Amino acid sequence: MSPQPTSALERALTEPGLRPLPPEAAAILREVGAPPRLAAHLRAVHDVAAQLLDWLAVAAPGVAVDRAAVLFGAATHDIGKALHPHELSGPGHEHEQAGARMLQRYGHLARFAATHAQWDRPDATPEELLVTLADKVWKGRRETGLEEPVAALLGGAPWEAYMILDDELTRIADGAEARLAFQARHPI
Repeated sequence: MSPQPTSALERALTEPGLRPLPPEAAAILREVGAPPRLAAHLRAVHDVAAQLLDWLAVAAPGVAVDRAAVLFGAATHDIGKALHPHELSGPGHEHEQAGARMLQRYGHLARFAATHAQWDRPDATPEELLVTLADKVWKGRRETGLEEPVAALLGGAPWEAYMILDDELTRIADGAEARLAFQARHPI
């Protein structure tokens, strides 16, 4: 008996090259029949979030950040695009509240789906800032207004903290081409 062909979604979730999503996030994507491109995008952002957290643990070991929340938030921030797939290739914000409602039904952290486009709120948490930063820098995009509050987490002189963060974001952004190619290999 020959093995069953692997679905496009399963390939996006398991193809080597990026860290796997948290099992709960991958299970939700399977259950809702998420587009493979969405799964690939979430893996890319999750991978960058993990890199940022690994770096932050060394650069600022005293900074208290909920690592599991950041990783799950990065892995699910755009999950609402499973319901609004036109937003995978075009603009739109319908996916934000849709994703939050979807995650609430599963009993999981929903705030990242709702807030990842609202990072400039005065009450944005460090976890929310890190998820949003990962969602920008995965493709090499830089956003000074977002990077400044993240740099402030490091403490010390603002210019020095920003330079330290800038070096790390430049390193991560250098991998954008490979992450974009990974995402592009998976159909919408």
